[in-house]
Amino acid sequence: MESKSYKIGILAYGSLIDDPGIELMPLIIDRINCDTPFNVEFARVSKSRDYAPTLIPVLEGGSPVKAQVLVLKETVSIEDASSMLWRRERHIVDTSQSYSRPQNPNSNSVLVEEIKDFCGIDRVIYTSLRNNIEDEVTPELLANFALESISKDAGAKHKDGVRYLFNAKKNNIVTPLSEDYEREILIITNTTSLEDAIQFLDSMREKAKQANKPELSDDSL
Repeated sequence: MESKSYKIGILAYGSLIDDPGIELMPLIIDRINCDTPFNVEFARVSKSRDYAPTLIPVLEGGSPVKAQVLVLKETVSIEDASSMLWRRERHIVDTSQSYSRPQNPNSNSVLVEEIKDFCGIDRVIYTSLRNNIEDEVTPELLANFALESISKDAGAKHKDGVRYLFNAKKNNIVTPLSEDYEREILIITNTTSLEDAIQFLDSMREKAKQANKPELSDDSL
């Protein structure tokens, strides 16, 4: 039987696996399980997630992790795919904005990199961001960031660090720090699973919200 040959794919090694976004989702025609050809670690915090830890490619530390290549329709050009991936990462809904590689990238730059002839696909792209955590990245530090994020709007929107870690584990993504990172969350929350930790922390956030809710005065009735 002749094997399939694809032209363009996107390498997903984090939240992109479960949430490709509204632009990319209808263009995916296949998913290919693989390992990343580079090391990955929880080495960045995301402002849009209230500073929850996220996975990025790293030059020091980390390890290859389980990933998927999201194969796109042949009608999609590499330029359009790069722009859609960039917009998804930047939470941009204006489709007239397209990706252009910055001349002087900084810690906030979203770079789109390319691998040729990967997993039988001609061209595979992926996003790369820099480490923006100033302190040494430890399981304790990651747990503190994750717990802080779930206590804020990111938790209410299910975009927090604890859920991010849970989803990574669900997709069999394991890094040198991830198991100790999870253990720290369970110790701090006195729970036995990330599911229980999420439920407990969600309830704590709602209780805090209700406690801070202003009571109606007679004048407001």
